[in-house]
Amino acid sequence: MAKLPERISKAWDDRQGPIVLATVDEKGTPNAIYAACVSKYDEETSVIADNFFDKTRKNILSGSKGSVLFITSEDRSFQLNKGTITYHKEGALFEYMKEQNPDELPRNAAAALKVEEVYSGSERLL
Repeated sequence: MAKLPERISKAWDDRQGPIVLATVDEKGTPNAIYAACVSKYDEETSVIADNFFDKTRKNILSGSKGSVLFITSEDRSFQLNKGTITYHKEGALFEYMKEQNPDELPRNAAAALKVEEVYSGSERLL
């Protein structure tokens, strides 16, 4: 797994609005969702709360890799790409997700994306 470079870590901290999380099903059909309950667990892992996943949950559980797209307050876009996604209904990542998200949301599980590549536009940064 790759550690986020400082530039990307700062951009993540400056992101605006929801992220876009993309997965694929077993047939290769893409699925993309907006997710607002997302946080950086460490410099290698982003955690997305499964509050209302359906196809996304099925894709993750079938072994899909994922991609996260976000935009900063300066309108720069970044893509955390081709990362492995794991699904946690208990343990440290699950507890972290629950701490980061409002109690009124379902907080069903934590989807953890391990970053393998990072892009800004067509420029590969990692």
